[in-house]
Amino acid sequence: MWETVDPQGRRVVLTRHRWLHICSRHGELEVKPDVLLEAVARPDRRAPGRERGEEWFYLEGAGPSRWIRVVVHYEGARGLILTAFPRRSFP
Repeated sequence: MWETVDPQGRRVVLTRHRWLHICSRHGELEVKPDVLLEAVARPDRRAPGRERGEEWFYLEGAGPSRWIRVVVHYEGARGLILTAFPRRSFP
């Protein structure tokens, strides 16, 4: 398990299970877990997610595409990275 703190001071974790999901579903991402943690800790952009308690963190220039989107689900002061994938453009 890996963890970081987001810009609002909330603890965010990346479990081995979620990391394996990202690797199997989004193998084209080809980054290490530290890059995803960096996106959450020091994002270039942020946006609300589609689901309640969800937030999207974007890091520019760290992957195979222009952006990496990291999806975090929050429950209280704790977040869990659900998935991450490359994005060519910022939505």
